[in-house]
Amino acid sequence: MASSSTSSIVSSKTIISLFLSSPGTAKQSFLSFTPASPSFKPLRTRSSNATKIDEVTNNSLDEDMDQIRRLQNGSDVRGVALEGEKGRTVTLTPAAVEAIAESFGEWVAATESNVNGVIKVSLGRDPRVSGGKLSTAVFAGLARAGCLAFDMGLATTPACFMSTLLPPFEYDASIMMTASHLPYTRNGLKFFTKRGGLTSPEVEKVCDLAARKYANRQTKVSTLIKTRPEQVDFMSAYSKHLREIIKERINHPEHYDTPLKGFQIVVNAGNGSGGFFTWDVLDKLGADTFGSLYLNPDGMFPNHIPNPEDKTAMSRTRAAVLENSADLGVVFDTDVDRSGVVDNKGNPINGDKLIALMSAIVLKEHPGSTIVTDARTSMGLTRFITERGGRHCLYRVGYRNVIDKGVELNKDGIETHLMMETSGHGAVKENHFLDDGAYMVVKIIIEMVRMRLAGSKEGIGSLIEDLEEPLESAELRMNILSEPRDAKAKGIEAIETFRQYIEEGKLEGWELDSCGECWVSEGCLVDSNDHPSAIDAHMYRAKVRDEESGEEYGWVHMRQSIHNPNIALNMQSMLPGGCLSMTQLFRDRFLEASGIAKFLDISDFDSYIGSQS
Repeated sequence: MASSSTSSIVSSKTIISLFLSSPGTAKQSFLSFTPASPSFKPLRTRSSNATKIDEVTNNSLDEDMDQIRRLQNGSDVRGVALEGEKGRTVTLTPAAVEAIAESFGEWVAATESNVNGVIKVSLGRDPRVSGGKLSTAVFAGLARAGCLAFDMGLATTPACFMSTLLPPFEYDASIMMTASHLPYTRNGLKFFTKRGGLTSPEVEKVCDLAARKYANRQTKVSTLIKTRPEQVDFMSAYSKHLREIIKERINHPEHYDTPLKGFQIVVNAGNGSGGFFTWDVLDKLGADTFGSLYLNPDGMFPNHIPNPEDKTAMSRTRAAVLENSADLGVVFDTDVDRSGVVDNKGNPINGDKLIALMSAIVLKEHPGSTIVTDARTSMGLTRFITERGGRHCLYRVGYRNVIDKGVELNKDGIETHLMMETSGHGAVKENHFLDDGAYMVVKIIIEMVRMRLAGSKEGIGSLIEDLEEPLESAELRMNILSEPRDAKAKGIEAIETFRQYIEEGKLEGWELDSCGECWVSEGCLVDSNDHPSAIDAHMYRAKVRDEESGEEYGWVHMRQSIHNPNIALNMQSMLPGGCLSMTQLFRDRFLEASGIAKFLDISDFDSYIGSQS
């Protein structure tokens, strides 16, 4: 037991004043933390033993706070919720979730206008097996914050946001409990207000507040909830919303209420939350959905990872489309904020192809629109967009970055109707800038029916037949060899040295890429307006030309991971052997020549070069 001379880490009452603001609001919230031991008073330390105890206690508190902060993953919170991963311990505990939910409730109360005085927050979740226990923690945290909670049960991420807008629900905020396509052992939280998803800096504020609560409370989660959350069936309302959009925009001349009659559409929900789209949207509109896969929710995801980028998911959907002669196949990720499709010939459409397909549809509706993508898209996609009269804006990796860029461009008077990342996250202006995989499929289905009504016998894939694909592509990773606390700084050093090498001409034929409203500067593809967004991760894209002919044949994109201590290198080439050449140049003339390789694990490069040589 510590001696009485040990100074208290927390005084008898600590008042923290937080000024949290959003556009049009500025409120002050005073939060009181009760000390773990009220009888302690700050005393001057006299013994070296007491000093050591103080240091240990301080370090323990710092570690507790860091444990919460490390759960932030960009604009989300993610962590290990169940044991079962080799080398990983459970980090997303009920106590951590309660502190985060309470902090989010207080953040909403401090930043969002509410005429009724009581903050109403909905919670939806995917079918992960940890969802029940962690939901209790969310409701306990919201109750601590004085919020009224509503339980949506099994839901999707887009539905959670729409629950803040669609009457009669119109909640002040919403939380979706999901870890997207990650293993069943993981879970996480996504946050929404009526303005949309929280940004990375906003989630950082919530986690910082939660870290203080978690470190000072030192109590278990409140498993007893005084007021049980009201259970609501929002998914039925959300499904009806999607059905009405399809009916109104197709406006079928013969059967308005069943515009999908005569179409067979196969859905692969991957045992996630997407099964509703089959029986509550497509079936009710007259579609034949025979042959659909893995519609029942199963939090162990026994068949494959629910991910439109997963090869197994796409190959099984392709097989189902061909076997059933379907008009379209649909693949959803776990929480349905992403999707991919398969055309009637069995061609998978994801990544650049999905962006091209959505661009073709959007540019028909909004000629001349700007299309925002992350900077890992191909040169062929840029040509595809510009040949159809659009403008291609390359921006930093991260779906929230891409979407927020589109919002900013529209505010600046630049019509931007589509924002998509190669991962499948995509948003359109007409749908509140929400990354909604189901809404993307809705737009594709509407276009497919319109083509049939116009007399076309072609499938949806015919819209992207002239998309030029890269001949080669590769992604390599470099782990940062340093203490965890130094990894971010080392990553920035490596990426800034890359920029410096290119600007000084040390990599002949390499040039920092630029495009339209954005250019490469200050650590990433940044805004050209007067109020640039905060940099969440440093990155550069360089276009690469042949040293002899001067012809551009590919690009290299170097970026720092937001959450993990590593650096990713993506590259594409229009020439055979181009990726091998760029990899060798990057390793020999940059990594080793600059000395950066001393604190990076470049074994991935050595393996790739060895396999291609």
